Parts: sequence; structure tokens; C-alpha cells
Amino acid sequence: QERLVESGGGSVQAGGSLRLSCVASGYEDNYNCMAWFRQAPGKEREAVAIIHTSRGTTSYSDSVKGRFTISHDDDQNTVFLQMNGLKAEDSAMYYCASRSQVIGPCAGAPSKYIRWGQGTQVHVSS
Repeated sequence: QERLVESGGGSVQAGGSLRLSCVASGYEDNYNCMAWFRQAPGKEREAVAIIHTSRGTTSYSDSVKGRFTISHDDDQNTVFLQMNGLKAEDSAMYYCASRSQVIGPCAGAPSKYIRWGQGTQVHVSS
């Protein structure tokens, strides 16, 4: 059974750091695009960081660029999101998602991703 399991969320003060992890298991095809999305109450789900696991290319939303870093460990089938300099507006449920994409950069729209984890909550107090 294909699964994505996130962990690492929690409560921190503004300026602090968290490292999220997402472990993929049970996959039979090549999920070469891995993404972290977040959704705050009353807001749409947005992509914050995406990595193409074969090419190693990454992209970030403007709101997290320079503060968040996405990485992937092939041996562990795990994608990480290192979050530094956290702000109150980073508070949200964070989701890991994956898709297989042959041509072009990884898609950024949530609708393009069909495999999702259950989410991990991040709360940043100001």
C-alpha cells in the first residue's frame, strides 16, 4: 500500500526552526516530484517547496524562499523540509505529496498531486 507519512511538526516561537520529514513506502512507480504544501484555516492549500528527486532541482514559494530548504534522501525514501526563521504566518497544517512527472518541471498545483500524507501541524507563536 502506497503511503506518505509526515512527522516533525510542533509548536515553536517565532524565529525558531523545525524539520519536517515525509517517508514514502509501498510505491511501485517513480514518484519523482515531491512537494510540501501547507494549509492554514480559511486559506487555500499552497505549495511551499518542491523537489524533483531525479534532477535535484528545487523551487520555493516567495514567502519561504531563503528560510526553508527541501531535500531528499533516496536511501531512506524520505523528503525533508528544514524550516528556519519561522514566522507566525507559517502556522499551518503541512502536507507531503508526490506525483510522477516525465516532462518539464514539477507541477505546483495541489490538484496535480494524487498521493498525500495525513499532515503534520506547525504552530509558530509570535
